[in-house]
Amino acid sequence: MSQDHKLTTLESGVRIVTEAMPAVRSVALGFWIGVGSRAEGDAEAGLSHLLEHLLFKGSSKYGSLEIDQIFDGMGAELNAGTGKETTSVYARVIDQHVAEAFDVMADMVFRPTLDDVDSERAVILEEIAMYEDDPQEKVFDVLGEAVFGEHPLGRAIIGRAEVIADTPLSDIARFHGTGYVPQNVVIAAAGAIDHDAFVELAQERVQAAPTTARAAPHAPTAPASAGRQRRFERKDTEQYHVCLGGPGLSRHDDRRFALRVLDSMFGGTSSSRLFQEVRERRGLAYAVYSFTSAYQDTGQIGLYVGTRAENVTEALGVVGAELARLRKSPATDDELARAKENLKGRVVLALESTGARMNRLGSEVLAGTPLLSLDEAVARIDAVTLDDVAALVDELWAPERLSAAGIGPDQGRFEEAIAATEPALVS
Repeated sequence: MSQDHKLTTLESGVRIVTEAMPAVRSVALGFWIGVGSRAEGDAEAGLSHLLEHLLFKGSSKYGSLEIDQIFDGMGAELNAGTGKETTSVYARVIDQHVAEAFDVMADMVFRPTLDDVDSERAVILEEIAMYEDDPQEKVFDVLGEAVFGEHPLGRAIIGRAEVIADTPLSDIARFHGTGYVPQNVVIAAAGAIDHDAFVELAQERVQAAPTTARAAPHAPTAPASAGRQRRFERKDTEQYHVCLGGPGLSRHDDRRFALRVLDSMFGGTSSSRLFQEVRERRGLAYAVYSFTSAYQDTGQIGLYVGTRAENVTEALGVVGAELARLRKSPATDDELARAKENLKGRVVLALESTGARMNRLGSEVLAGTPLLSLDEAVARIDAVTLDDVAALVDELWAPERLSAAGIGPDQGRFEEAIAATEPALVS
């Protein structure tokens, strides 16, 4: 643990982690729970997301409207999010409101009443319908299905309509009782915060729901390799939305710094190869970029391009040429230096935000990832070499590892476009 951060584990098992930022008057506060879509069985797909919504419908001490009024009265916004492996509830308040905000959020997380379930089911069903109408977002989940197959990491976080609509309240309560246990919760705060006082506050006000004989969350199984796959969904869209990608690195892999540098060079910035070749030089797409995701024991790499039917084959041909060039010449000295400086700049600028610091504290402590100081993180980035980048290209962007996903009007046009990536993807 860096000296900039302080970590205390309460007797209940809840972990408290803080970082003081003396120059600010605000505090970013977050409750991080080790429950996400990966923890769900097929019959539970979407319960993490549904439960996140239900936390706002009232708790043992606060009604739904009262929660909204309290945070409105603070000039603060309370929000939450569900991921593959975590759920978070977070807010940013001025320092004088920390105790009240903490009390409300703790009661929501540990003692929700799970009221008004049917109205919230309807809200999420509308959200799912909106998601189905957004191919630019959905194509990433189609790629996830291709890369991870039947494993829960391959499912959409938003969930399945039939699970949202039909799961009994008793099963939702059981899901909460199993996952929202103290040893599975990290409370993080960054900003105008005193660690010892915050720990004392947590000891006074963190009370989990009454326990029965419930099991702690089990360790998720690692995904087996699904091999190279294709997935296509036909939809009457103006553009074809296409992703290529495969398995990546876990969040514990020391090569993650080299991967971030590689991603910056390949498609993560406006000066990257993909952006320059596909958009700037040829005008074949508005949106084109590469991306990475990291989980406890695996990860994902990929790229996205959205373009009209008349451009999709040419655009994918350029993508294929850039993949081939990436394997032949992963980076020049200038590209490496620019990518490293870009990444260091983004790290430093992000850490000027209380919210970004809180997110880093909560997610990394929950995952068991070492919290590096800024100097340590910069040193890891500076240490990345051309050989490090080349080795990752050979491993992660090898043709036999890459799957393809697409959404658009015609599968034949999609297959023709994928063939244009040869020999980068088609063997």
